[in-house]
Amino acid sequence: MTFISGMLLIDASASALNNSGEKLPDTNAKNTTSVKYIPISSGYGYPYASAQSVRYWLRDSLENAIDVEWHTARIHREENIAYTDGNPIKYWDDDLFGYMRASNNKDAEAKAIENGLTPREKTPKKKNSKSNDYDLVTLTRISPLRLGTFVALSPTRFVRDWGVMARQEGDPVTYEHNFYRAVLQGLFSLDLGMAGKFYRSKRTGFQNLDSVREEQARQAGCEELDENGLKVYRLPIAERIKRIQSVLHGIGALNGGAKQTIHYTPVSPVVAIFAVTKGGNHPFNYLFTERMMEGSKKTLFEQQVFTERLADSKNDLLSPVYVGWAPGFLNEQRQIANSTAVDGISIEYSTPRVAFQRLSEWLASNSAVWDK
Repeated sequence: MTFISGMLLIDASASALNNSGEKLPDTNAKNTTSVKYIPISSGYGYPYASAQSVRYWLRDSLENAIDVEWHTARIHREENIAYTDGNPIKYWDDDLFGYMRASNNKDAEAKAIENGLTPREKTPKKKNSKSNDYDLVTLTRISPLRLGTFVALSPTRFVRDWGVMARQEGDPVTYEHNFYRAVLQGLFSLDLGMAGKFYRSKRTGFQNLDSVREEQARQAGCEELDENGLKVYRLPIAERIKRIQSVLHGIGALNGGAKQTIHYTPVSPVVAIFAVTKGGNHPFNYLFTERMMEGSKKTLFEQQVFTERLADSKNDLLSPVYVGWAPGFLNEQRQIANSTAVDGISIEYSTPRVAFQRLSEWLASNSAVWDK
């Protein structure tokens, strides 16, 4: 099992990137909005952006990117559920973000097909069923891309801000919301072995394809494999690399977040540290802390933790360790990071976008190392 394992920092200088939909506490105002946070005491908490939100930002960034190839799956909405096509052969986000298409509603299936979704295989009802009807195959895929919740490095006090709509006749209409200043940290992992690899099985969690998509897999030139008795289809290596490279580009150029019209916050990572590793154990947590120093809170790069974690993970590293750090963000800490060396480990220092580009190039040139 081979993974890209990494950590990201987002600099939220004055932000409300993920709102909870709940009213602010301790207020009589009728129109209020609270950010999502992990409370610890009155007025303090860890603000966060949920993994679901960050995945949405990434999907949207990729879908609207003009400098990278990406194929987004169609979505169909029923009354209480919505789902994508569930076709990882055709759609790149179905491949890398996973899916579940489980509705057995025949009318909804007909409308989904009218909406452009790929039909699903029909299977006969069980023998003891009195109906001559059929069932629709349930399609599921666990996402090869894993994104953690982006949480502030330390607790912060939230600022309450009043706004007003006063362009109409009569009294102004007021509203209240909160925002914060924080550095958010999140982890990500991409299972390289599962990217572009699809199971055709009735085993729970392994029914990525049905007969319709199996035929499309053959037409797309997928390699047919047997894995412990499970039928597997795998896209050609060049196609898999393209999809992975696009996701890496999207992470480096991440865009999104709530309240951007009044708290514009670039959410592309200011620090990104990652490598290709054996297994899913993550070596890049605990690299940053925040401490009170001289009366103010400062974000610090833990150089000793970094060197010890790398030395401990030395046998699991398959690629260089890439450190992307945006110029202007914590320049003193950046200099400390860029001076770090660990015997026997290649560390490449650059900016976040350049770091993701270098990893993309390494994947293309070293498929024999990671594609096992």
